[in-house]
Amino acid sequence: MMTALASALLGAFLMMVTPLPSAIAPRKDGDPLSIKEIWLKSFGYRITRPINILVMGIDLAFDESDSSIVSDSLRSSSDSEDLFAGRSDTMLLVRVDPITDTVSVLSIPRDTQVNIPDIGITKINHANWEGGPTLAAQTVSYTLNGVPIDRYVRISTDALRELIDLLGGVRVFVPERMLYEDKTQKLKIDLEPGWQTLNGDEAEQFARFRQDGFGDVGRVQRQQQLIRAMRDRLTDPTVLPKIPEAIQLFQTYIDTNLSLEEMLALAHFSLELNQDNFRMVMLPGRFSDPSEYIASYWLMDEVGRDQVMWEYFQVQPWGEFASQPDFNHLRIAVQNATGEPELGRQVADYLVEQGFNHVYVVQDWPDAQSQTQIIAQRGDLQGAAMLENILGLGQIIPASTGDLESDLTVRVGIDWLDQSGI
Repeated sequence: MMTALASALLGAFLMMVTPLPSAIAPRKDGDPLSIKEIWLKSFGYRITRPINILVMGIDLAFDESDSSIVSDSLRSSSDSEDLFAGRSDTMLLVRVDPITDTVSVLSIPRDTQVNIPDIGITKINHANWEGGPTLAAQTVSYTLNGVPIDRYVRISTDALRELIDLLGGVRVFVPERMLYEDKTQKLKIDLEPGWQTLNGDEAEQFARFRQDGFGDVGRVQRQQQLIRAMRDRLTDPTVLPKIPEAIQLFQTYIDTNLSLEEMLALAHFSLELNQDNFRMVMLPGRFSDPSEYIASYWLMDEVGRDQVMWEYFQVQPWGEFASQPDFNHLRIAVQNATGEPELGRQVADYLVEQGFNHVYVVQDWPDAQSQTQIIAQRGDLQGAAMLENILGLGQIIPASTGDLESDLTVRVGIDWLDQSGI
């Protein structure tokens, strides 16, 4: 969705400075089309096949050398290479699929250990710094079973802060007190727990907080929360008049090789997308142990990778892969979000009675929820649907915002109390 938004705004700007296609050229009588007419007519563009887009949020460059050499197949029209030559603080692989009418977003932790061609074993966030979007795309494709990457979008990290301010803030649940200061990075984080409307600076604090014991992976979870909150905010009709300002913003902070027509097609697709068809998942893995490596890595789980790449991106694995998982081996975390003591243990006991062997209870969720959620932490939508059927309730959340050790997290809502017969 963030990609589609950036594409729409940048596309609208390009329409004002680029010769118009004949389909939306000025009228023969010489009177030009209005911006509104151009905007409406532009939505004739359609996505006709699935497209994979690599989205990177870029840190400030670490040096002034030209390290982002772009090949002809991934050439950008941007003249601001220095702005996008740093390490990728955020990396998302987005699949827009008109056949299934879905958008799938894979978050790749920046500390993921990979083998970068001609560089060696290091963290994936080095790829853009070493070789720009070409090397980043090559590295992601090789790491993820040869998934084709059709286009890229690079976004300066400053864009998030300014965009959220432009939108009037985003409403996010802050699960705990966030207080941290790093004077060397000029970073001060000070957020109270609970539901809040965060401005751009506060949203950046929320995204960058790392003192919860989960490091970069915790940041990925909060980034997913922010993306969903931004998506909700963008459905507000009051945002439309702010498009001209947003266009100017993205002129500075976006670098992409999407064509004008592709941007317009993405914008059209995003407007028609059903909210339930927006799916997010994080690359499965684990933290490295200090005895394994000097550096701290996110070590990819190859079996989990294969499952995600098949279910979300329709990419067959290079090796053997069991397409039908054994549901009895699912790791299910149960989290009480009702305020009623011991309810999490009650649900966990019920699941054990149903034959699940790996069920455990985690700390209660601090915000009371009316509806039970089944969070597909590792992208297992089949397992989530099966669990929904067994529980007889639950909203499936295709996102990696549950317990990190789980395959599925059941966040028990008040509707469980109202269900009889259990």
